Amino acid sequence: MMALIMTPIEIIGKLVKPFALCLRLFANMTAGHFVILALLGLIFIFATAGPAILGFVTVGAVAFTLFMMLLELLVAFLQAYIFALLTSVFIGMMQHAH
Repeated sequence: MMALIMTPIEIIGKLVKPFALCLRLFANMTAGHFVILALLGLIFIFATAGPAILGFVTVGAVAFTLFMMLLELLVAFLQAYIFALLTSVFIGMMQHAH
């Protein structure tokens, strides 16, 4: 009786894990893009503030954007490594031990 209930749950669990990992990878990489767009958007928001303020905002926004791009590159490599590692662990767990 218990096997009848647990079998579909186990099958669904084995199929959902890779999709959850994909969604996590996508969300982490997209978050960095949103931050970069917000920082670059500051340049256009302060475009009417005057040339002195616009210069400071532009230099700051570009500096933070470059920093965020490097941080996003690090996060992308780290997330891809974690994705590959967890995927291989989950595939290894699906194999039936003899």
